[in-house]
Amino acid sequence: MKIRNNYDSVELEEMVQIALLCTMYKPENRPRMSEVVRMLDGGDGVAEKWEAMKNVEEMDPDSPGYLFPVLNYDTDRSSSIELKAVELSGPR
Repeated sequence: MKIRNNYDSVELEEMVQIALLCTMYKPENRPRMSEVVRMLDGGDGVAEKWEAMKNVEEMDPDSPGYLFPVLNYDTDRSSSIELKAVELSGPR
């Protein structure tokens, strides 16, 4: 089944924003599951959370705002890649 043009572009944008919020680099910047459910239910808070995420990135521009680990390539061992440890969840 292909989506093609059978979707609401506003809803699609909100889904992508929610997904990106859930993959913030620092766990404390990610929404709680209850917040995610509320956002998915009616879109409540998506815009506010999205703007807050932008502010977090502006405050700490050296830190990635999303969950993509930094790859460190070692020139002596070109076949190995070290992945930076990433905390997936933590206390709130």
